[in-house]
Amino acid sequence: MAFDYLAMNVLADPEIRQGIKEFSNWPTIPQLYVNGQFVGGSDIMTDMYQKGELQKLLGA
Repeated sequence: MAFDYLAMNVLADPEIRQGIKEFSNWPTIPQLYVNGQFVGGSDIMTDMYQKGELQKLLGA
């Protein structure tokens, strides 16, 4: 199964890095968005993966 995705290096620009944190109201990077909706940071993604929830969310 193929997915369309966009990866962005927000660490390269301090303004973008701060902006993404403010946009999501989440203090850490990386951040995962699915269908334009904020899912969480790496701690949330790890927990979701371990529970099998991330795979379901991504349709995998």
